[in-house]
Amino acid sequence: MPVFQFNPPERFVAGTVGQPGDRTFFLQAVGEGRITSVVLEKAQVEALATRIEELLEEVHRRFGTPPGDTTPPEDDGPLQQPIEQDFRVGTLALAWDAEAARVIIEAQEIDESAGEDLVEDDEEELEVFAEEAPPHRDVLRVYLTPGEARAFAGRAMKVVAAGRPDCPLCGRPLDPGGHICARQNGYRPDRLV
Repeated sequence: MPVFQFNPPERFVAGTVGQPGDRTFFLQAVGEGRITSVVLEKAQVEALATRIEELLEEVHRRFGTPPGDTTPPEDDGPLQQPIEQDFRVGTLALAWDAEAARVIIEAQEIDESAGEDLVEDDEEELEVFAEEAPPHRDVLRVYLTPGEARAFAGRAMKVVAAGRPDCPLCGRPLDPGGHICARQNGYRPDRLV
């Protein structure tokens, strides 16, 4: 199975296709004349962005300010066309390469036989990934400077937040026509207050 490796990418972003409530989330890496787009869940995008920020704080605490820690302007452009799904993400992993001063993001194809959902790499030690991918899954591996990783995480959080607003009573997402709110015992008012 192929390893889609971008070291460094020309562009690496999280984005969506579709309307709020019916969006498909993508990670998209662009470089060397190729585009790799992988589908993942909203919770995976949010977890990845959060973990990147935590990783960068830990790197700063352990090693001081790494080179390349200047954040470039945030990329707010749409996903690059054509958007063709290369695979669906099952496992996300994150690491710090101290020698190269790079954040490594790895997205592995979902293993349907194992029933994976969202899995985060929760290792105590910050290590570099092995160069060989698991033989049965496709892998997207991207190397980012700390600044690029911070810009990616900022955009990813904005993409997640751009969905449907939450109900002020129950916290569940509101559809354009409202929803049946458990906090109102199933009563659905004609308009929201």
